[in-house]
Amino acid sequence: MRLRTDDDIYRARLVYLGPPGYTLPMHLPYAQYGMFVLLVPLFVFLHYLITFQIDAFPAWEIALAMVTTSYVFRHVDPDRPARMVIRTALTDWRRTREPAVEQRDPRLVATRIRVREELV
Repeated sequence: MRLRTDDDIYRARLVYLGPPGYTLPMHLPYAQYGMFVLLVPLFVFLHYLITFQIDAFPAWEIALAMVTTSYVFRHVDPDRPARMVIRTALTDWRRTREPAVEQRDPRLVATRIRVREELV
């Protein structure tokens, strides 16, 4: 269960509403616009690496950037900024694989037991 904070700073969002006189139909924080602008060229470059072609209108790349941005910002809150969400996703993706070969733990077996009458 999440409790709402009483701090106004947590409720304040830096939102771009659009040019003066022309409000955009969606209200997104500046950080989402920035991430979208960074992801579109990344997806265009990845598409170029696969097909060696650049589209005049990169529709799939824009769609992937929109989905990726919305997915990342679904996990963002005042206590967890976007860069920490991305860093966590990258470290979890790289380091959570199981080893390919099963490793056995060493067995500790007593081959000889000696009983002494007195403590040393």
